[in-house]
Amino acid sequence: MTQHSTRKALVVGAGIGGLAAAATLRRAGVEVQIFERAPELRPGTTAVSLMSNAILALRTRGIDIAPSLDKRAEVFDELKFLTRRGGLIRALPFRELADRLGASNYAVHRADLQQALLDALGDDLTIELGAAATGFVTGDDGVEVTFEDGRKASGDVLIGADGFNSALRRQVAGADEPRPGNYECWLATVPFRHPRLTKGYAAHYWGRGQRFGLADIGHGRAYWWGTKNVPAGASGASGASGASGGGRSGKAEIARHFAGWADEIQEVIRATPEETIVRITAQDRPFLQRWGTGRMTLLGDAAHPMLVSLGQGAALAIEDAVVLAAHIEQAKDPASALRGYEDERRPRTEALVAAARALSETEQLEGLVPATMRDLYFRFAPLSKFTSQNEAVLTWPPRG
Repeated sequence: MTQHSTRKALVVGAGIGGLAAAATLRRAGVEVQIFERAPELRPGTTAVSLMSNAILALRTRGIDIAPSLDKRAEVFDELKFLTRRGGLIRALPFRELADRLGASNYAVHRADLQQALLDALGDDLTIELGAAATGFVTGDDGVEVTFEDGRKASGDVLIGADGFNSALRRQVAGADEPRPGNYECWLATVPFRHPRLTKGYAAHYWGRGQRFGLADIGHGRAYWWGTKNVPAGASGASGASGASGGGRSGKAEIARHFAGWADEIQEVIRATPEETIVRITAQDRPFLQRWGTGRMTLLGDAAHPMLVSLGQGAALAIEDAVVLAAHIEQAKDPASALRGYEDERRPRTEALVAAARALSETEQLEGLVPATMRDLYFRFAPLSKFTSQNEAVLTWPPRG
């Protein structure tokens, strides 16, 4: 018998946030049942950055995935900001900050991060696949979730980690419309070698209304993404910024968009099989002040989807899981635990969702003068300003 009253948690969604929630809750002595709407557990074909704050947060719950990531992923010690042709605008160092905080920053394939979290879960947990949640009923004694195929499950708490298009969020908040980021994205991972793609290479190339990212994710693999502005509102058609799903896009079209950019950009596009390139739309949602009701709450992209510019989507979902487990472990009443978790997480996640949107708008500037001023600011602003901003995000527990 645990000291808290939450004995069983239902987690809807087996993505990064859902797996992290399951792992941290099990460490808190809670039985966990995971449900995933997909017919098989597929992490997608793209990659993510997993920053120090996520590694540090998990360690507070006795979970250290760094050894697994050291084998599977690649640490990056600096992030370069470059012109479209590859000229240096600014290099932001991360090694000294990572050493001071006690955790590295990784560029990691989604499959490798998923496996690291599955390892933390252990072999004795079964994920129920093909289970698309449609709604829930919460009461004083428990919560019940219903699935498309008629299945039902009951527990003490329900965690909606079902992503950008969360069915459970709709029941809490209604059908809120996504906010377009007004650019489209292409993403892929591919075996790739190039003289410029050194070990731990991570770079963002800035054009006018376009960006390109290129990173070494270990074992001879590169992760790349490209963006291009579209007319206002046109990017909200499908998918989600930061998601691994979405439509496919013609490689010839992408190559035309990035013609004349740095050689390594054109080479990595050429090296990528067209069928592996994923197109997503840049969008988030208006920040939600109410994440749950009764014995149900939301987590990760279901609660606070964000644009990708800060590279914090995966880390914030993991932070959510850590804080949630701590509140459930400490509180006597499950509903009070969930409200305490939400109250603690809202200020930080709201600030970072807003920061990601602001940075995204800066990075996608299209006019000659605004884009030039952006580059000059990033080139000449004091390094201490960027270091302070990064430290505020990467520190765990957060300060202030």
